[in-house]
Amino acid sequence: MSAAANAIREDQAGQVPAPPAKKSKALVYIISLLMLAAGGGGGFWYSTQGSAAGHDAHGKAADAAPASGKAAAIYLPLQPAFVVNLEDAEALRYMQVDLEVMARNPKSIEDAKTHMPRIRNSLLLLFGQQHAFELGTRAGKEALQAKALAEIQRVLKEETGSAGIEAVYFSSFVIQ
Repeated sequence: MSAAANAIREDQAGQVPAPPAKKSKALVYIISLLMLAAGGGGGFWYSTQGSAAGHDAHGKAADAAPASGKAAAIYLPLQPAFVVNLEDAEALRYMQVDLEVMARNPKSIEDAKTHMPRIRNSLLLLFGQQHAFELGTRAGKEALQAKALAEIQRVLKEETGSAGIEAVYFSSFVIQ
């Protein structure tokens, strides 16, 4: 029916004609889909809240024990990045390194945070003694990684009696 015919019909009967049945079925389907989506989203949120309770501020697991029997790894970024001049007789070179340390005991991470000024000082001295040509290879970077771990463990052992930190990881490594 045309819009003009509907207007005439409305004037004659004094009522608005009922909308076609197809639109009401479509509305029911849309509302049902929205409710289903909201319920699914709510269920997902609820199911993920239980696992979020055991995470630290960085979203990394804290105090959770994986199936392997080892405690979960906890990572601590050493911020800001380390920037040092390298020993190089031929040119002025520098190195910028971002590090993260890993431990499985939250106390070790807290100890590292407490003694961070001394750890950073020791690492800056270590990094400043490096030569650019040695760090150009994977073996050179891995050797520096091992030296950095030994330096951190030395500082923590002197300060707390426990080495605590198990690994050091480079998250950025730039030599220029």
